[in-house]
Amino acid sequence: MTRAKTKDTTHVIRVHKYGGPDVLKWEEADIGAPGPGEIRIKQTAIGLNFIDAYMRSGLYPQDTLPFVPGTEGAGIVTALGEGVRTLKVGRRVAYAGHTGSYAEERLIAADRVVRIPDGVSDEVAAAVMLKGMTAQYLLRQIFKVGPKTTLLFHAAAGGVGTIACQWAASLGATVIGTVGSTGKALIARSHGCTHVINYREEDFVAKVKEYTGGEGVDVVYDSVGKETFPGSLDCLKRRGLWVSFGQSSGPVPEFRINLLAQKGSLLATRPSLWDFIATRKELVSTANDLFDVLAKGAVRVAASQSFALKDAADAHRAMEGRQTTGSSVLIP
Repeated sequence: MTRAKTKDTTHVIRVHKYGGPDVLKWEEADIGAPGPGEIRIKQTAIGLNFIDAYMRSGLYPQDTLPFVPGTEGAGIVTALGEGVRTLKVGRRVAYAGHTGSYAEERLIAADRVVRIPDGVSDEVAAAVMLKGMTAQYLLRQIFKVGPKTTLLFHAAAGGVGTIACQWAASLGATVIGTVGSTGKALIARSHGCTHVINYREEDFVAKVKEYTGGEGVDVVYDSVGKETFPGSLDCLKRRGLWVSFGQSSGPVPEFRINLLAQKGSLLATRPSLWDFIATRKELVSTANDLFDVLAKGAVRVAASQSFALKDAADAHRAMEGRQTTGSSVLIP
């Protein structure tokens, strides 16, 4: 077992009760030494995602209160627990899918991190792991996107959207994206969208039908939820697939399943990233696919906004107020 000298206390953001951004509290914490199979990480960047707000608000209830939110980060290994032989102190690593990232330092299972390749900064790694691996399973596993695919991606200027639309375009797909402002339309166009619809000014269902000659798209990727339902279903061709993977505007209203038959024998799924990276093999494969498209330049990612970790409440207000574009990070 190898250890590096670590301080006894660090700072974390804790949630003691569910609510708005004000419940995010900056506090001291005792992290301790890593146990068997664990490593300790000094974090250099932390990803900001809508799932963090879902946790904070109680939409995604946690097992215990208080808890440390966040599921994505990057940093440097500072200590190894017993039995960890695949990593070394000083190694740069990143992860997604393990709650507790809003911290200066943290413990995590060694088999849930991946090495950050040379040429990828810690900020990009922290910004891309959750969003990028989400894009990977959406485009390469849930539905095999290719040159014959026409797709609709809601929130095309967002963190997942800017990655997924570039990736889909590199696969030869025709990409239609929705956004909520003129500025975001420019971002979407520069990140792979063939057509961009400002849903605040245009009827996105009508525009999709116009762009597809009335046929509709093969697949709709929808992380918006309430505001885009049931319009997303009306954008699909017969036997098309609706992928609901988020709910930034609120949960999708309950509906009768026979609605899918009425609208053209549609398929629907509500996937979660965690079920696509549950095993070490799945995690590494998904992350490697993501790092490969980054290395090839098929997908370009930058941390568009950064906030101090202690100012996480301000970051949540900006994110939920739709004032952010692309990917954002918290800096410890």
